[in-house]
Amino acid sequence: MATKISAAASGQFTIGGDLTVNRLGFGAMRVTGAGVWGDPADPAGAKATLKRVHELGINFIDTADSYGPEVSENLIHEVLHPYKGTVIATKGGLTRQGPGEWYPVGRGPYLLQCVRMSLRRLGIDRIDLWQLHRIDPETSREEQFEAIAQMRADGYIRHVGLSEVTVADIQEAQRYFPVVTVQNQYNLVDRKSEAVLDYCEAHGIGFIPWYPLAAGELAKPGSVLDVIAKRLGATPSQVALAWTLQRSPVMLPIPGTSRVDHLEENVAATNLTLSDDEFAELDRAAKALT
Repeated sequence: MATKISAAASGQFTIGGDLTVNRLGFGAMRVTGAGVWGDPADPAGAKATLKRVHELGINFIDTADSYGPEVSENLIHEVLHPYKGTVIATKGGLTRQGPGEWYPVGRGPYLLQCVRMSLRRLGIDRIDLWQLHRIDPETSREEQFEAIAQMRADGYIRHVGLSEVTVADIQEAQRYFPVVTVQNQYNLVDRKSEAVLDYCEAHGIGFIPWYPLAAGELAKPGSVLDVIAKRLGATPSQVALAWTLQRSPVMLPIPGTSRVDHLEENVAATNLTLSDDEFAELDRAAKALT
């Protein structure tokens, strides 16, 4: 009999004190075309994946207005609205000029446009978690943070998160609004945000690692990761994801895909439990590569 898989096995975390989600979420960037531009190559497959997200107990979905642009939010609305207890987190503040091209714009009126258009596409009255996709270096932080604080006060957004920031950035933003999540690149072998993760854990802030499955050199045959994966009857990516989940109770990984089989493989990783020795062995091996 096959083992039942559900994101509930990843444990729970409460975002902002009132949004409890299963810790394994879904990143909806990959339900778009190549270069995160345009419609997906397999629209039916992308829609089936989003439908399966709900069936597998994932109740935290991360997207952005710039994914497509607009494509990801539109597909989420088409397949999952009215969401049935699922938290849809979205982001704004990055503009798109073509496949693989991103440019931050943080002017207050533009951020308001981002939020109001996301509300319209998602078919909701308030965004549970809206994240500033990047702090715009060409716009004053005061303008960006004041605009976000005003949108929160006006009821357009419930909670605020930041993406690709430092501890100092978080502390500065907290002068204007509570920061409830941080989304930085982080995985077994990319540990540049360790200080940010530690800060988030100390302050009860959800940490959303993007690109959480990457394992780099550790994914090679015969590596520590490969040996542990074979011992557990799992894939290296599943072990890397299990390690990420065990790294911190505030960790909310959001691996993304446009394929149902990949999604199921990711959720199955929540059934893995690494021993203390296995966790430490992977940690040492990853740090030795940096």
